[in-house]
Amino acid sequence: MNTTVESPVTLHRPAKTVPAISDRWPVADVQALLDLPLPELMHRAQTVHREHHDPTHMELATLLSIKTGGCPEDCGYCPQSVHHETGVAATKMMTPEAVREAVLGAKAAGASRFCMGAAWRAPTDRDLEKVEELVRVVKDEGLEACCTLGMLTGDQAQRLKGAGLDYYNHNLDTAPELYGNVISTRDYQDRLDTLAQVREAGISVCSGGIVGMGESRAGRAGLIAQLANLSPYPESVPINHLVKVPGTPLADEPDLDPLEFVRTVAVARITMPRAKVRLSAGRRQMDESTQALCFLAGANSIFYGDKLLVTGNADVEADQQLLARMGMHTTRAHA
Repeated sequence: MNTTVESPVTLHRPAKTVPAISDRWPVADVQALLDLPLPELMHRAQTVHREHHDPTHMELATLLSIKTGGCPEDCGYCPQSVHHETGVAATKMMTPEAVREAVLGAKAAGASRFCMGAAWRAPTDRDLEKVEELVRVVKDEGLEACCTLGMLTGDQAQRLKGAGLDYYNHNLDTAPELYGNVISTRDYQDRLDTLAQVREAGISVCSGGIVGMGESRAGRAGLIAQLANLSPYPESVPINHLVKVPGTPLADEPDLDPLEFVRTVAVARITMPRAKVRLSAGRRQMDESTQALCFLAGANSIFYGDKLLVTGNADVEADQQLLARMGMHTTRAHA
């Protein structure tokens, strides 16, 4: 486990006024939380969680790749990049009929939010026309709609809002000063600018990061501080664990101590008390005990299955069993 103390992290302040950056959480204060004895940290996280949420409730969300592979970005963790030999073939965008089938499957399995991802640097206006139709498909079935499509212009964000989009996901990935170690085809400001466009359009923000990419504890503190000091901070905060895919530059990173991941979840909960903190990528590689600790640390949302959800899906059944054993409940989508 790498917990080396790095030089102090400076918050990256965007040129735009939206989203604003506050100074509620200095990086040193965030790292001080990460450094607490785990029982003390968990107690603080549980206390904050109970002030703002039902500690027995879990939100279920589903993620569907509507356009896979062929992305021109060079993100070091991503198997969909054209820069990495991972065997992922580029596909065309899914049809509305296929997406509706996936939405109905997710709804039947209890999901309340449906997120659609496309492997683009940024959508073209023609791409966006198709996405707008898919957003309407999700809304027609009564689920919250979320998209992650890359960078957006202000006009594109307004169009998605008009189509009924509830959330837009655009992760910051890591601390500002570590960003260049992960990706070179865009910079941190590009990500902050897209979050600004989303906020100005009135769409709720879903933004988090990835841990286990070789960063130290100080690097994780820098990421959480950047998110927590957005004003307002994101409504949804996905905490991703690096999935090491052969052929990507980060495939050989050492494993992160599972308790470091739990600490990251707990500090996200303390610093962003009203947000949905979601266990996202990498959850399938965690054992049930680690997942349970994350729930106790304040995670109250999970991506529910990574394929089309149908009756008998083994992963879905395993999730249902774990939540039932913990005495947790979910809110099913309305019929």
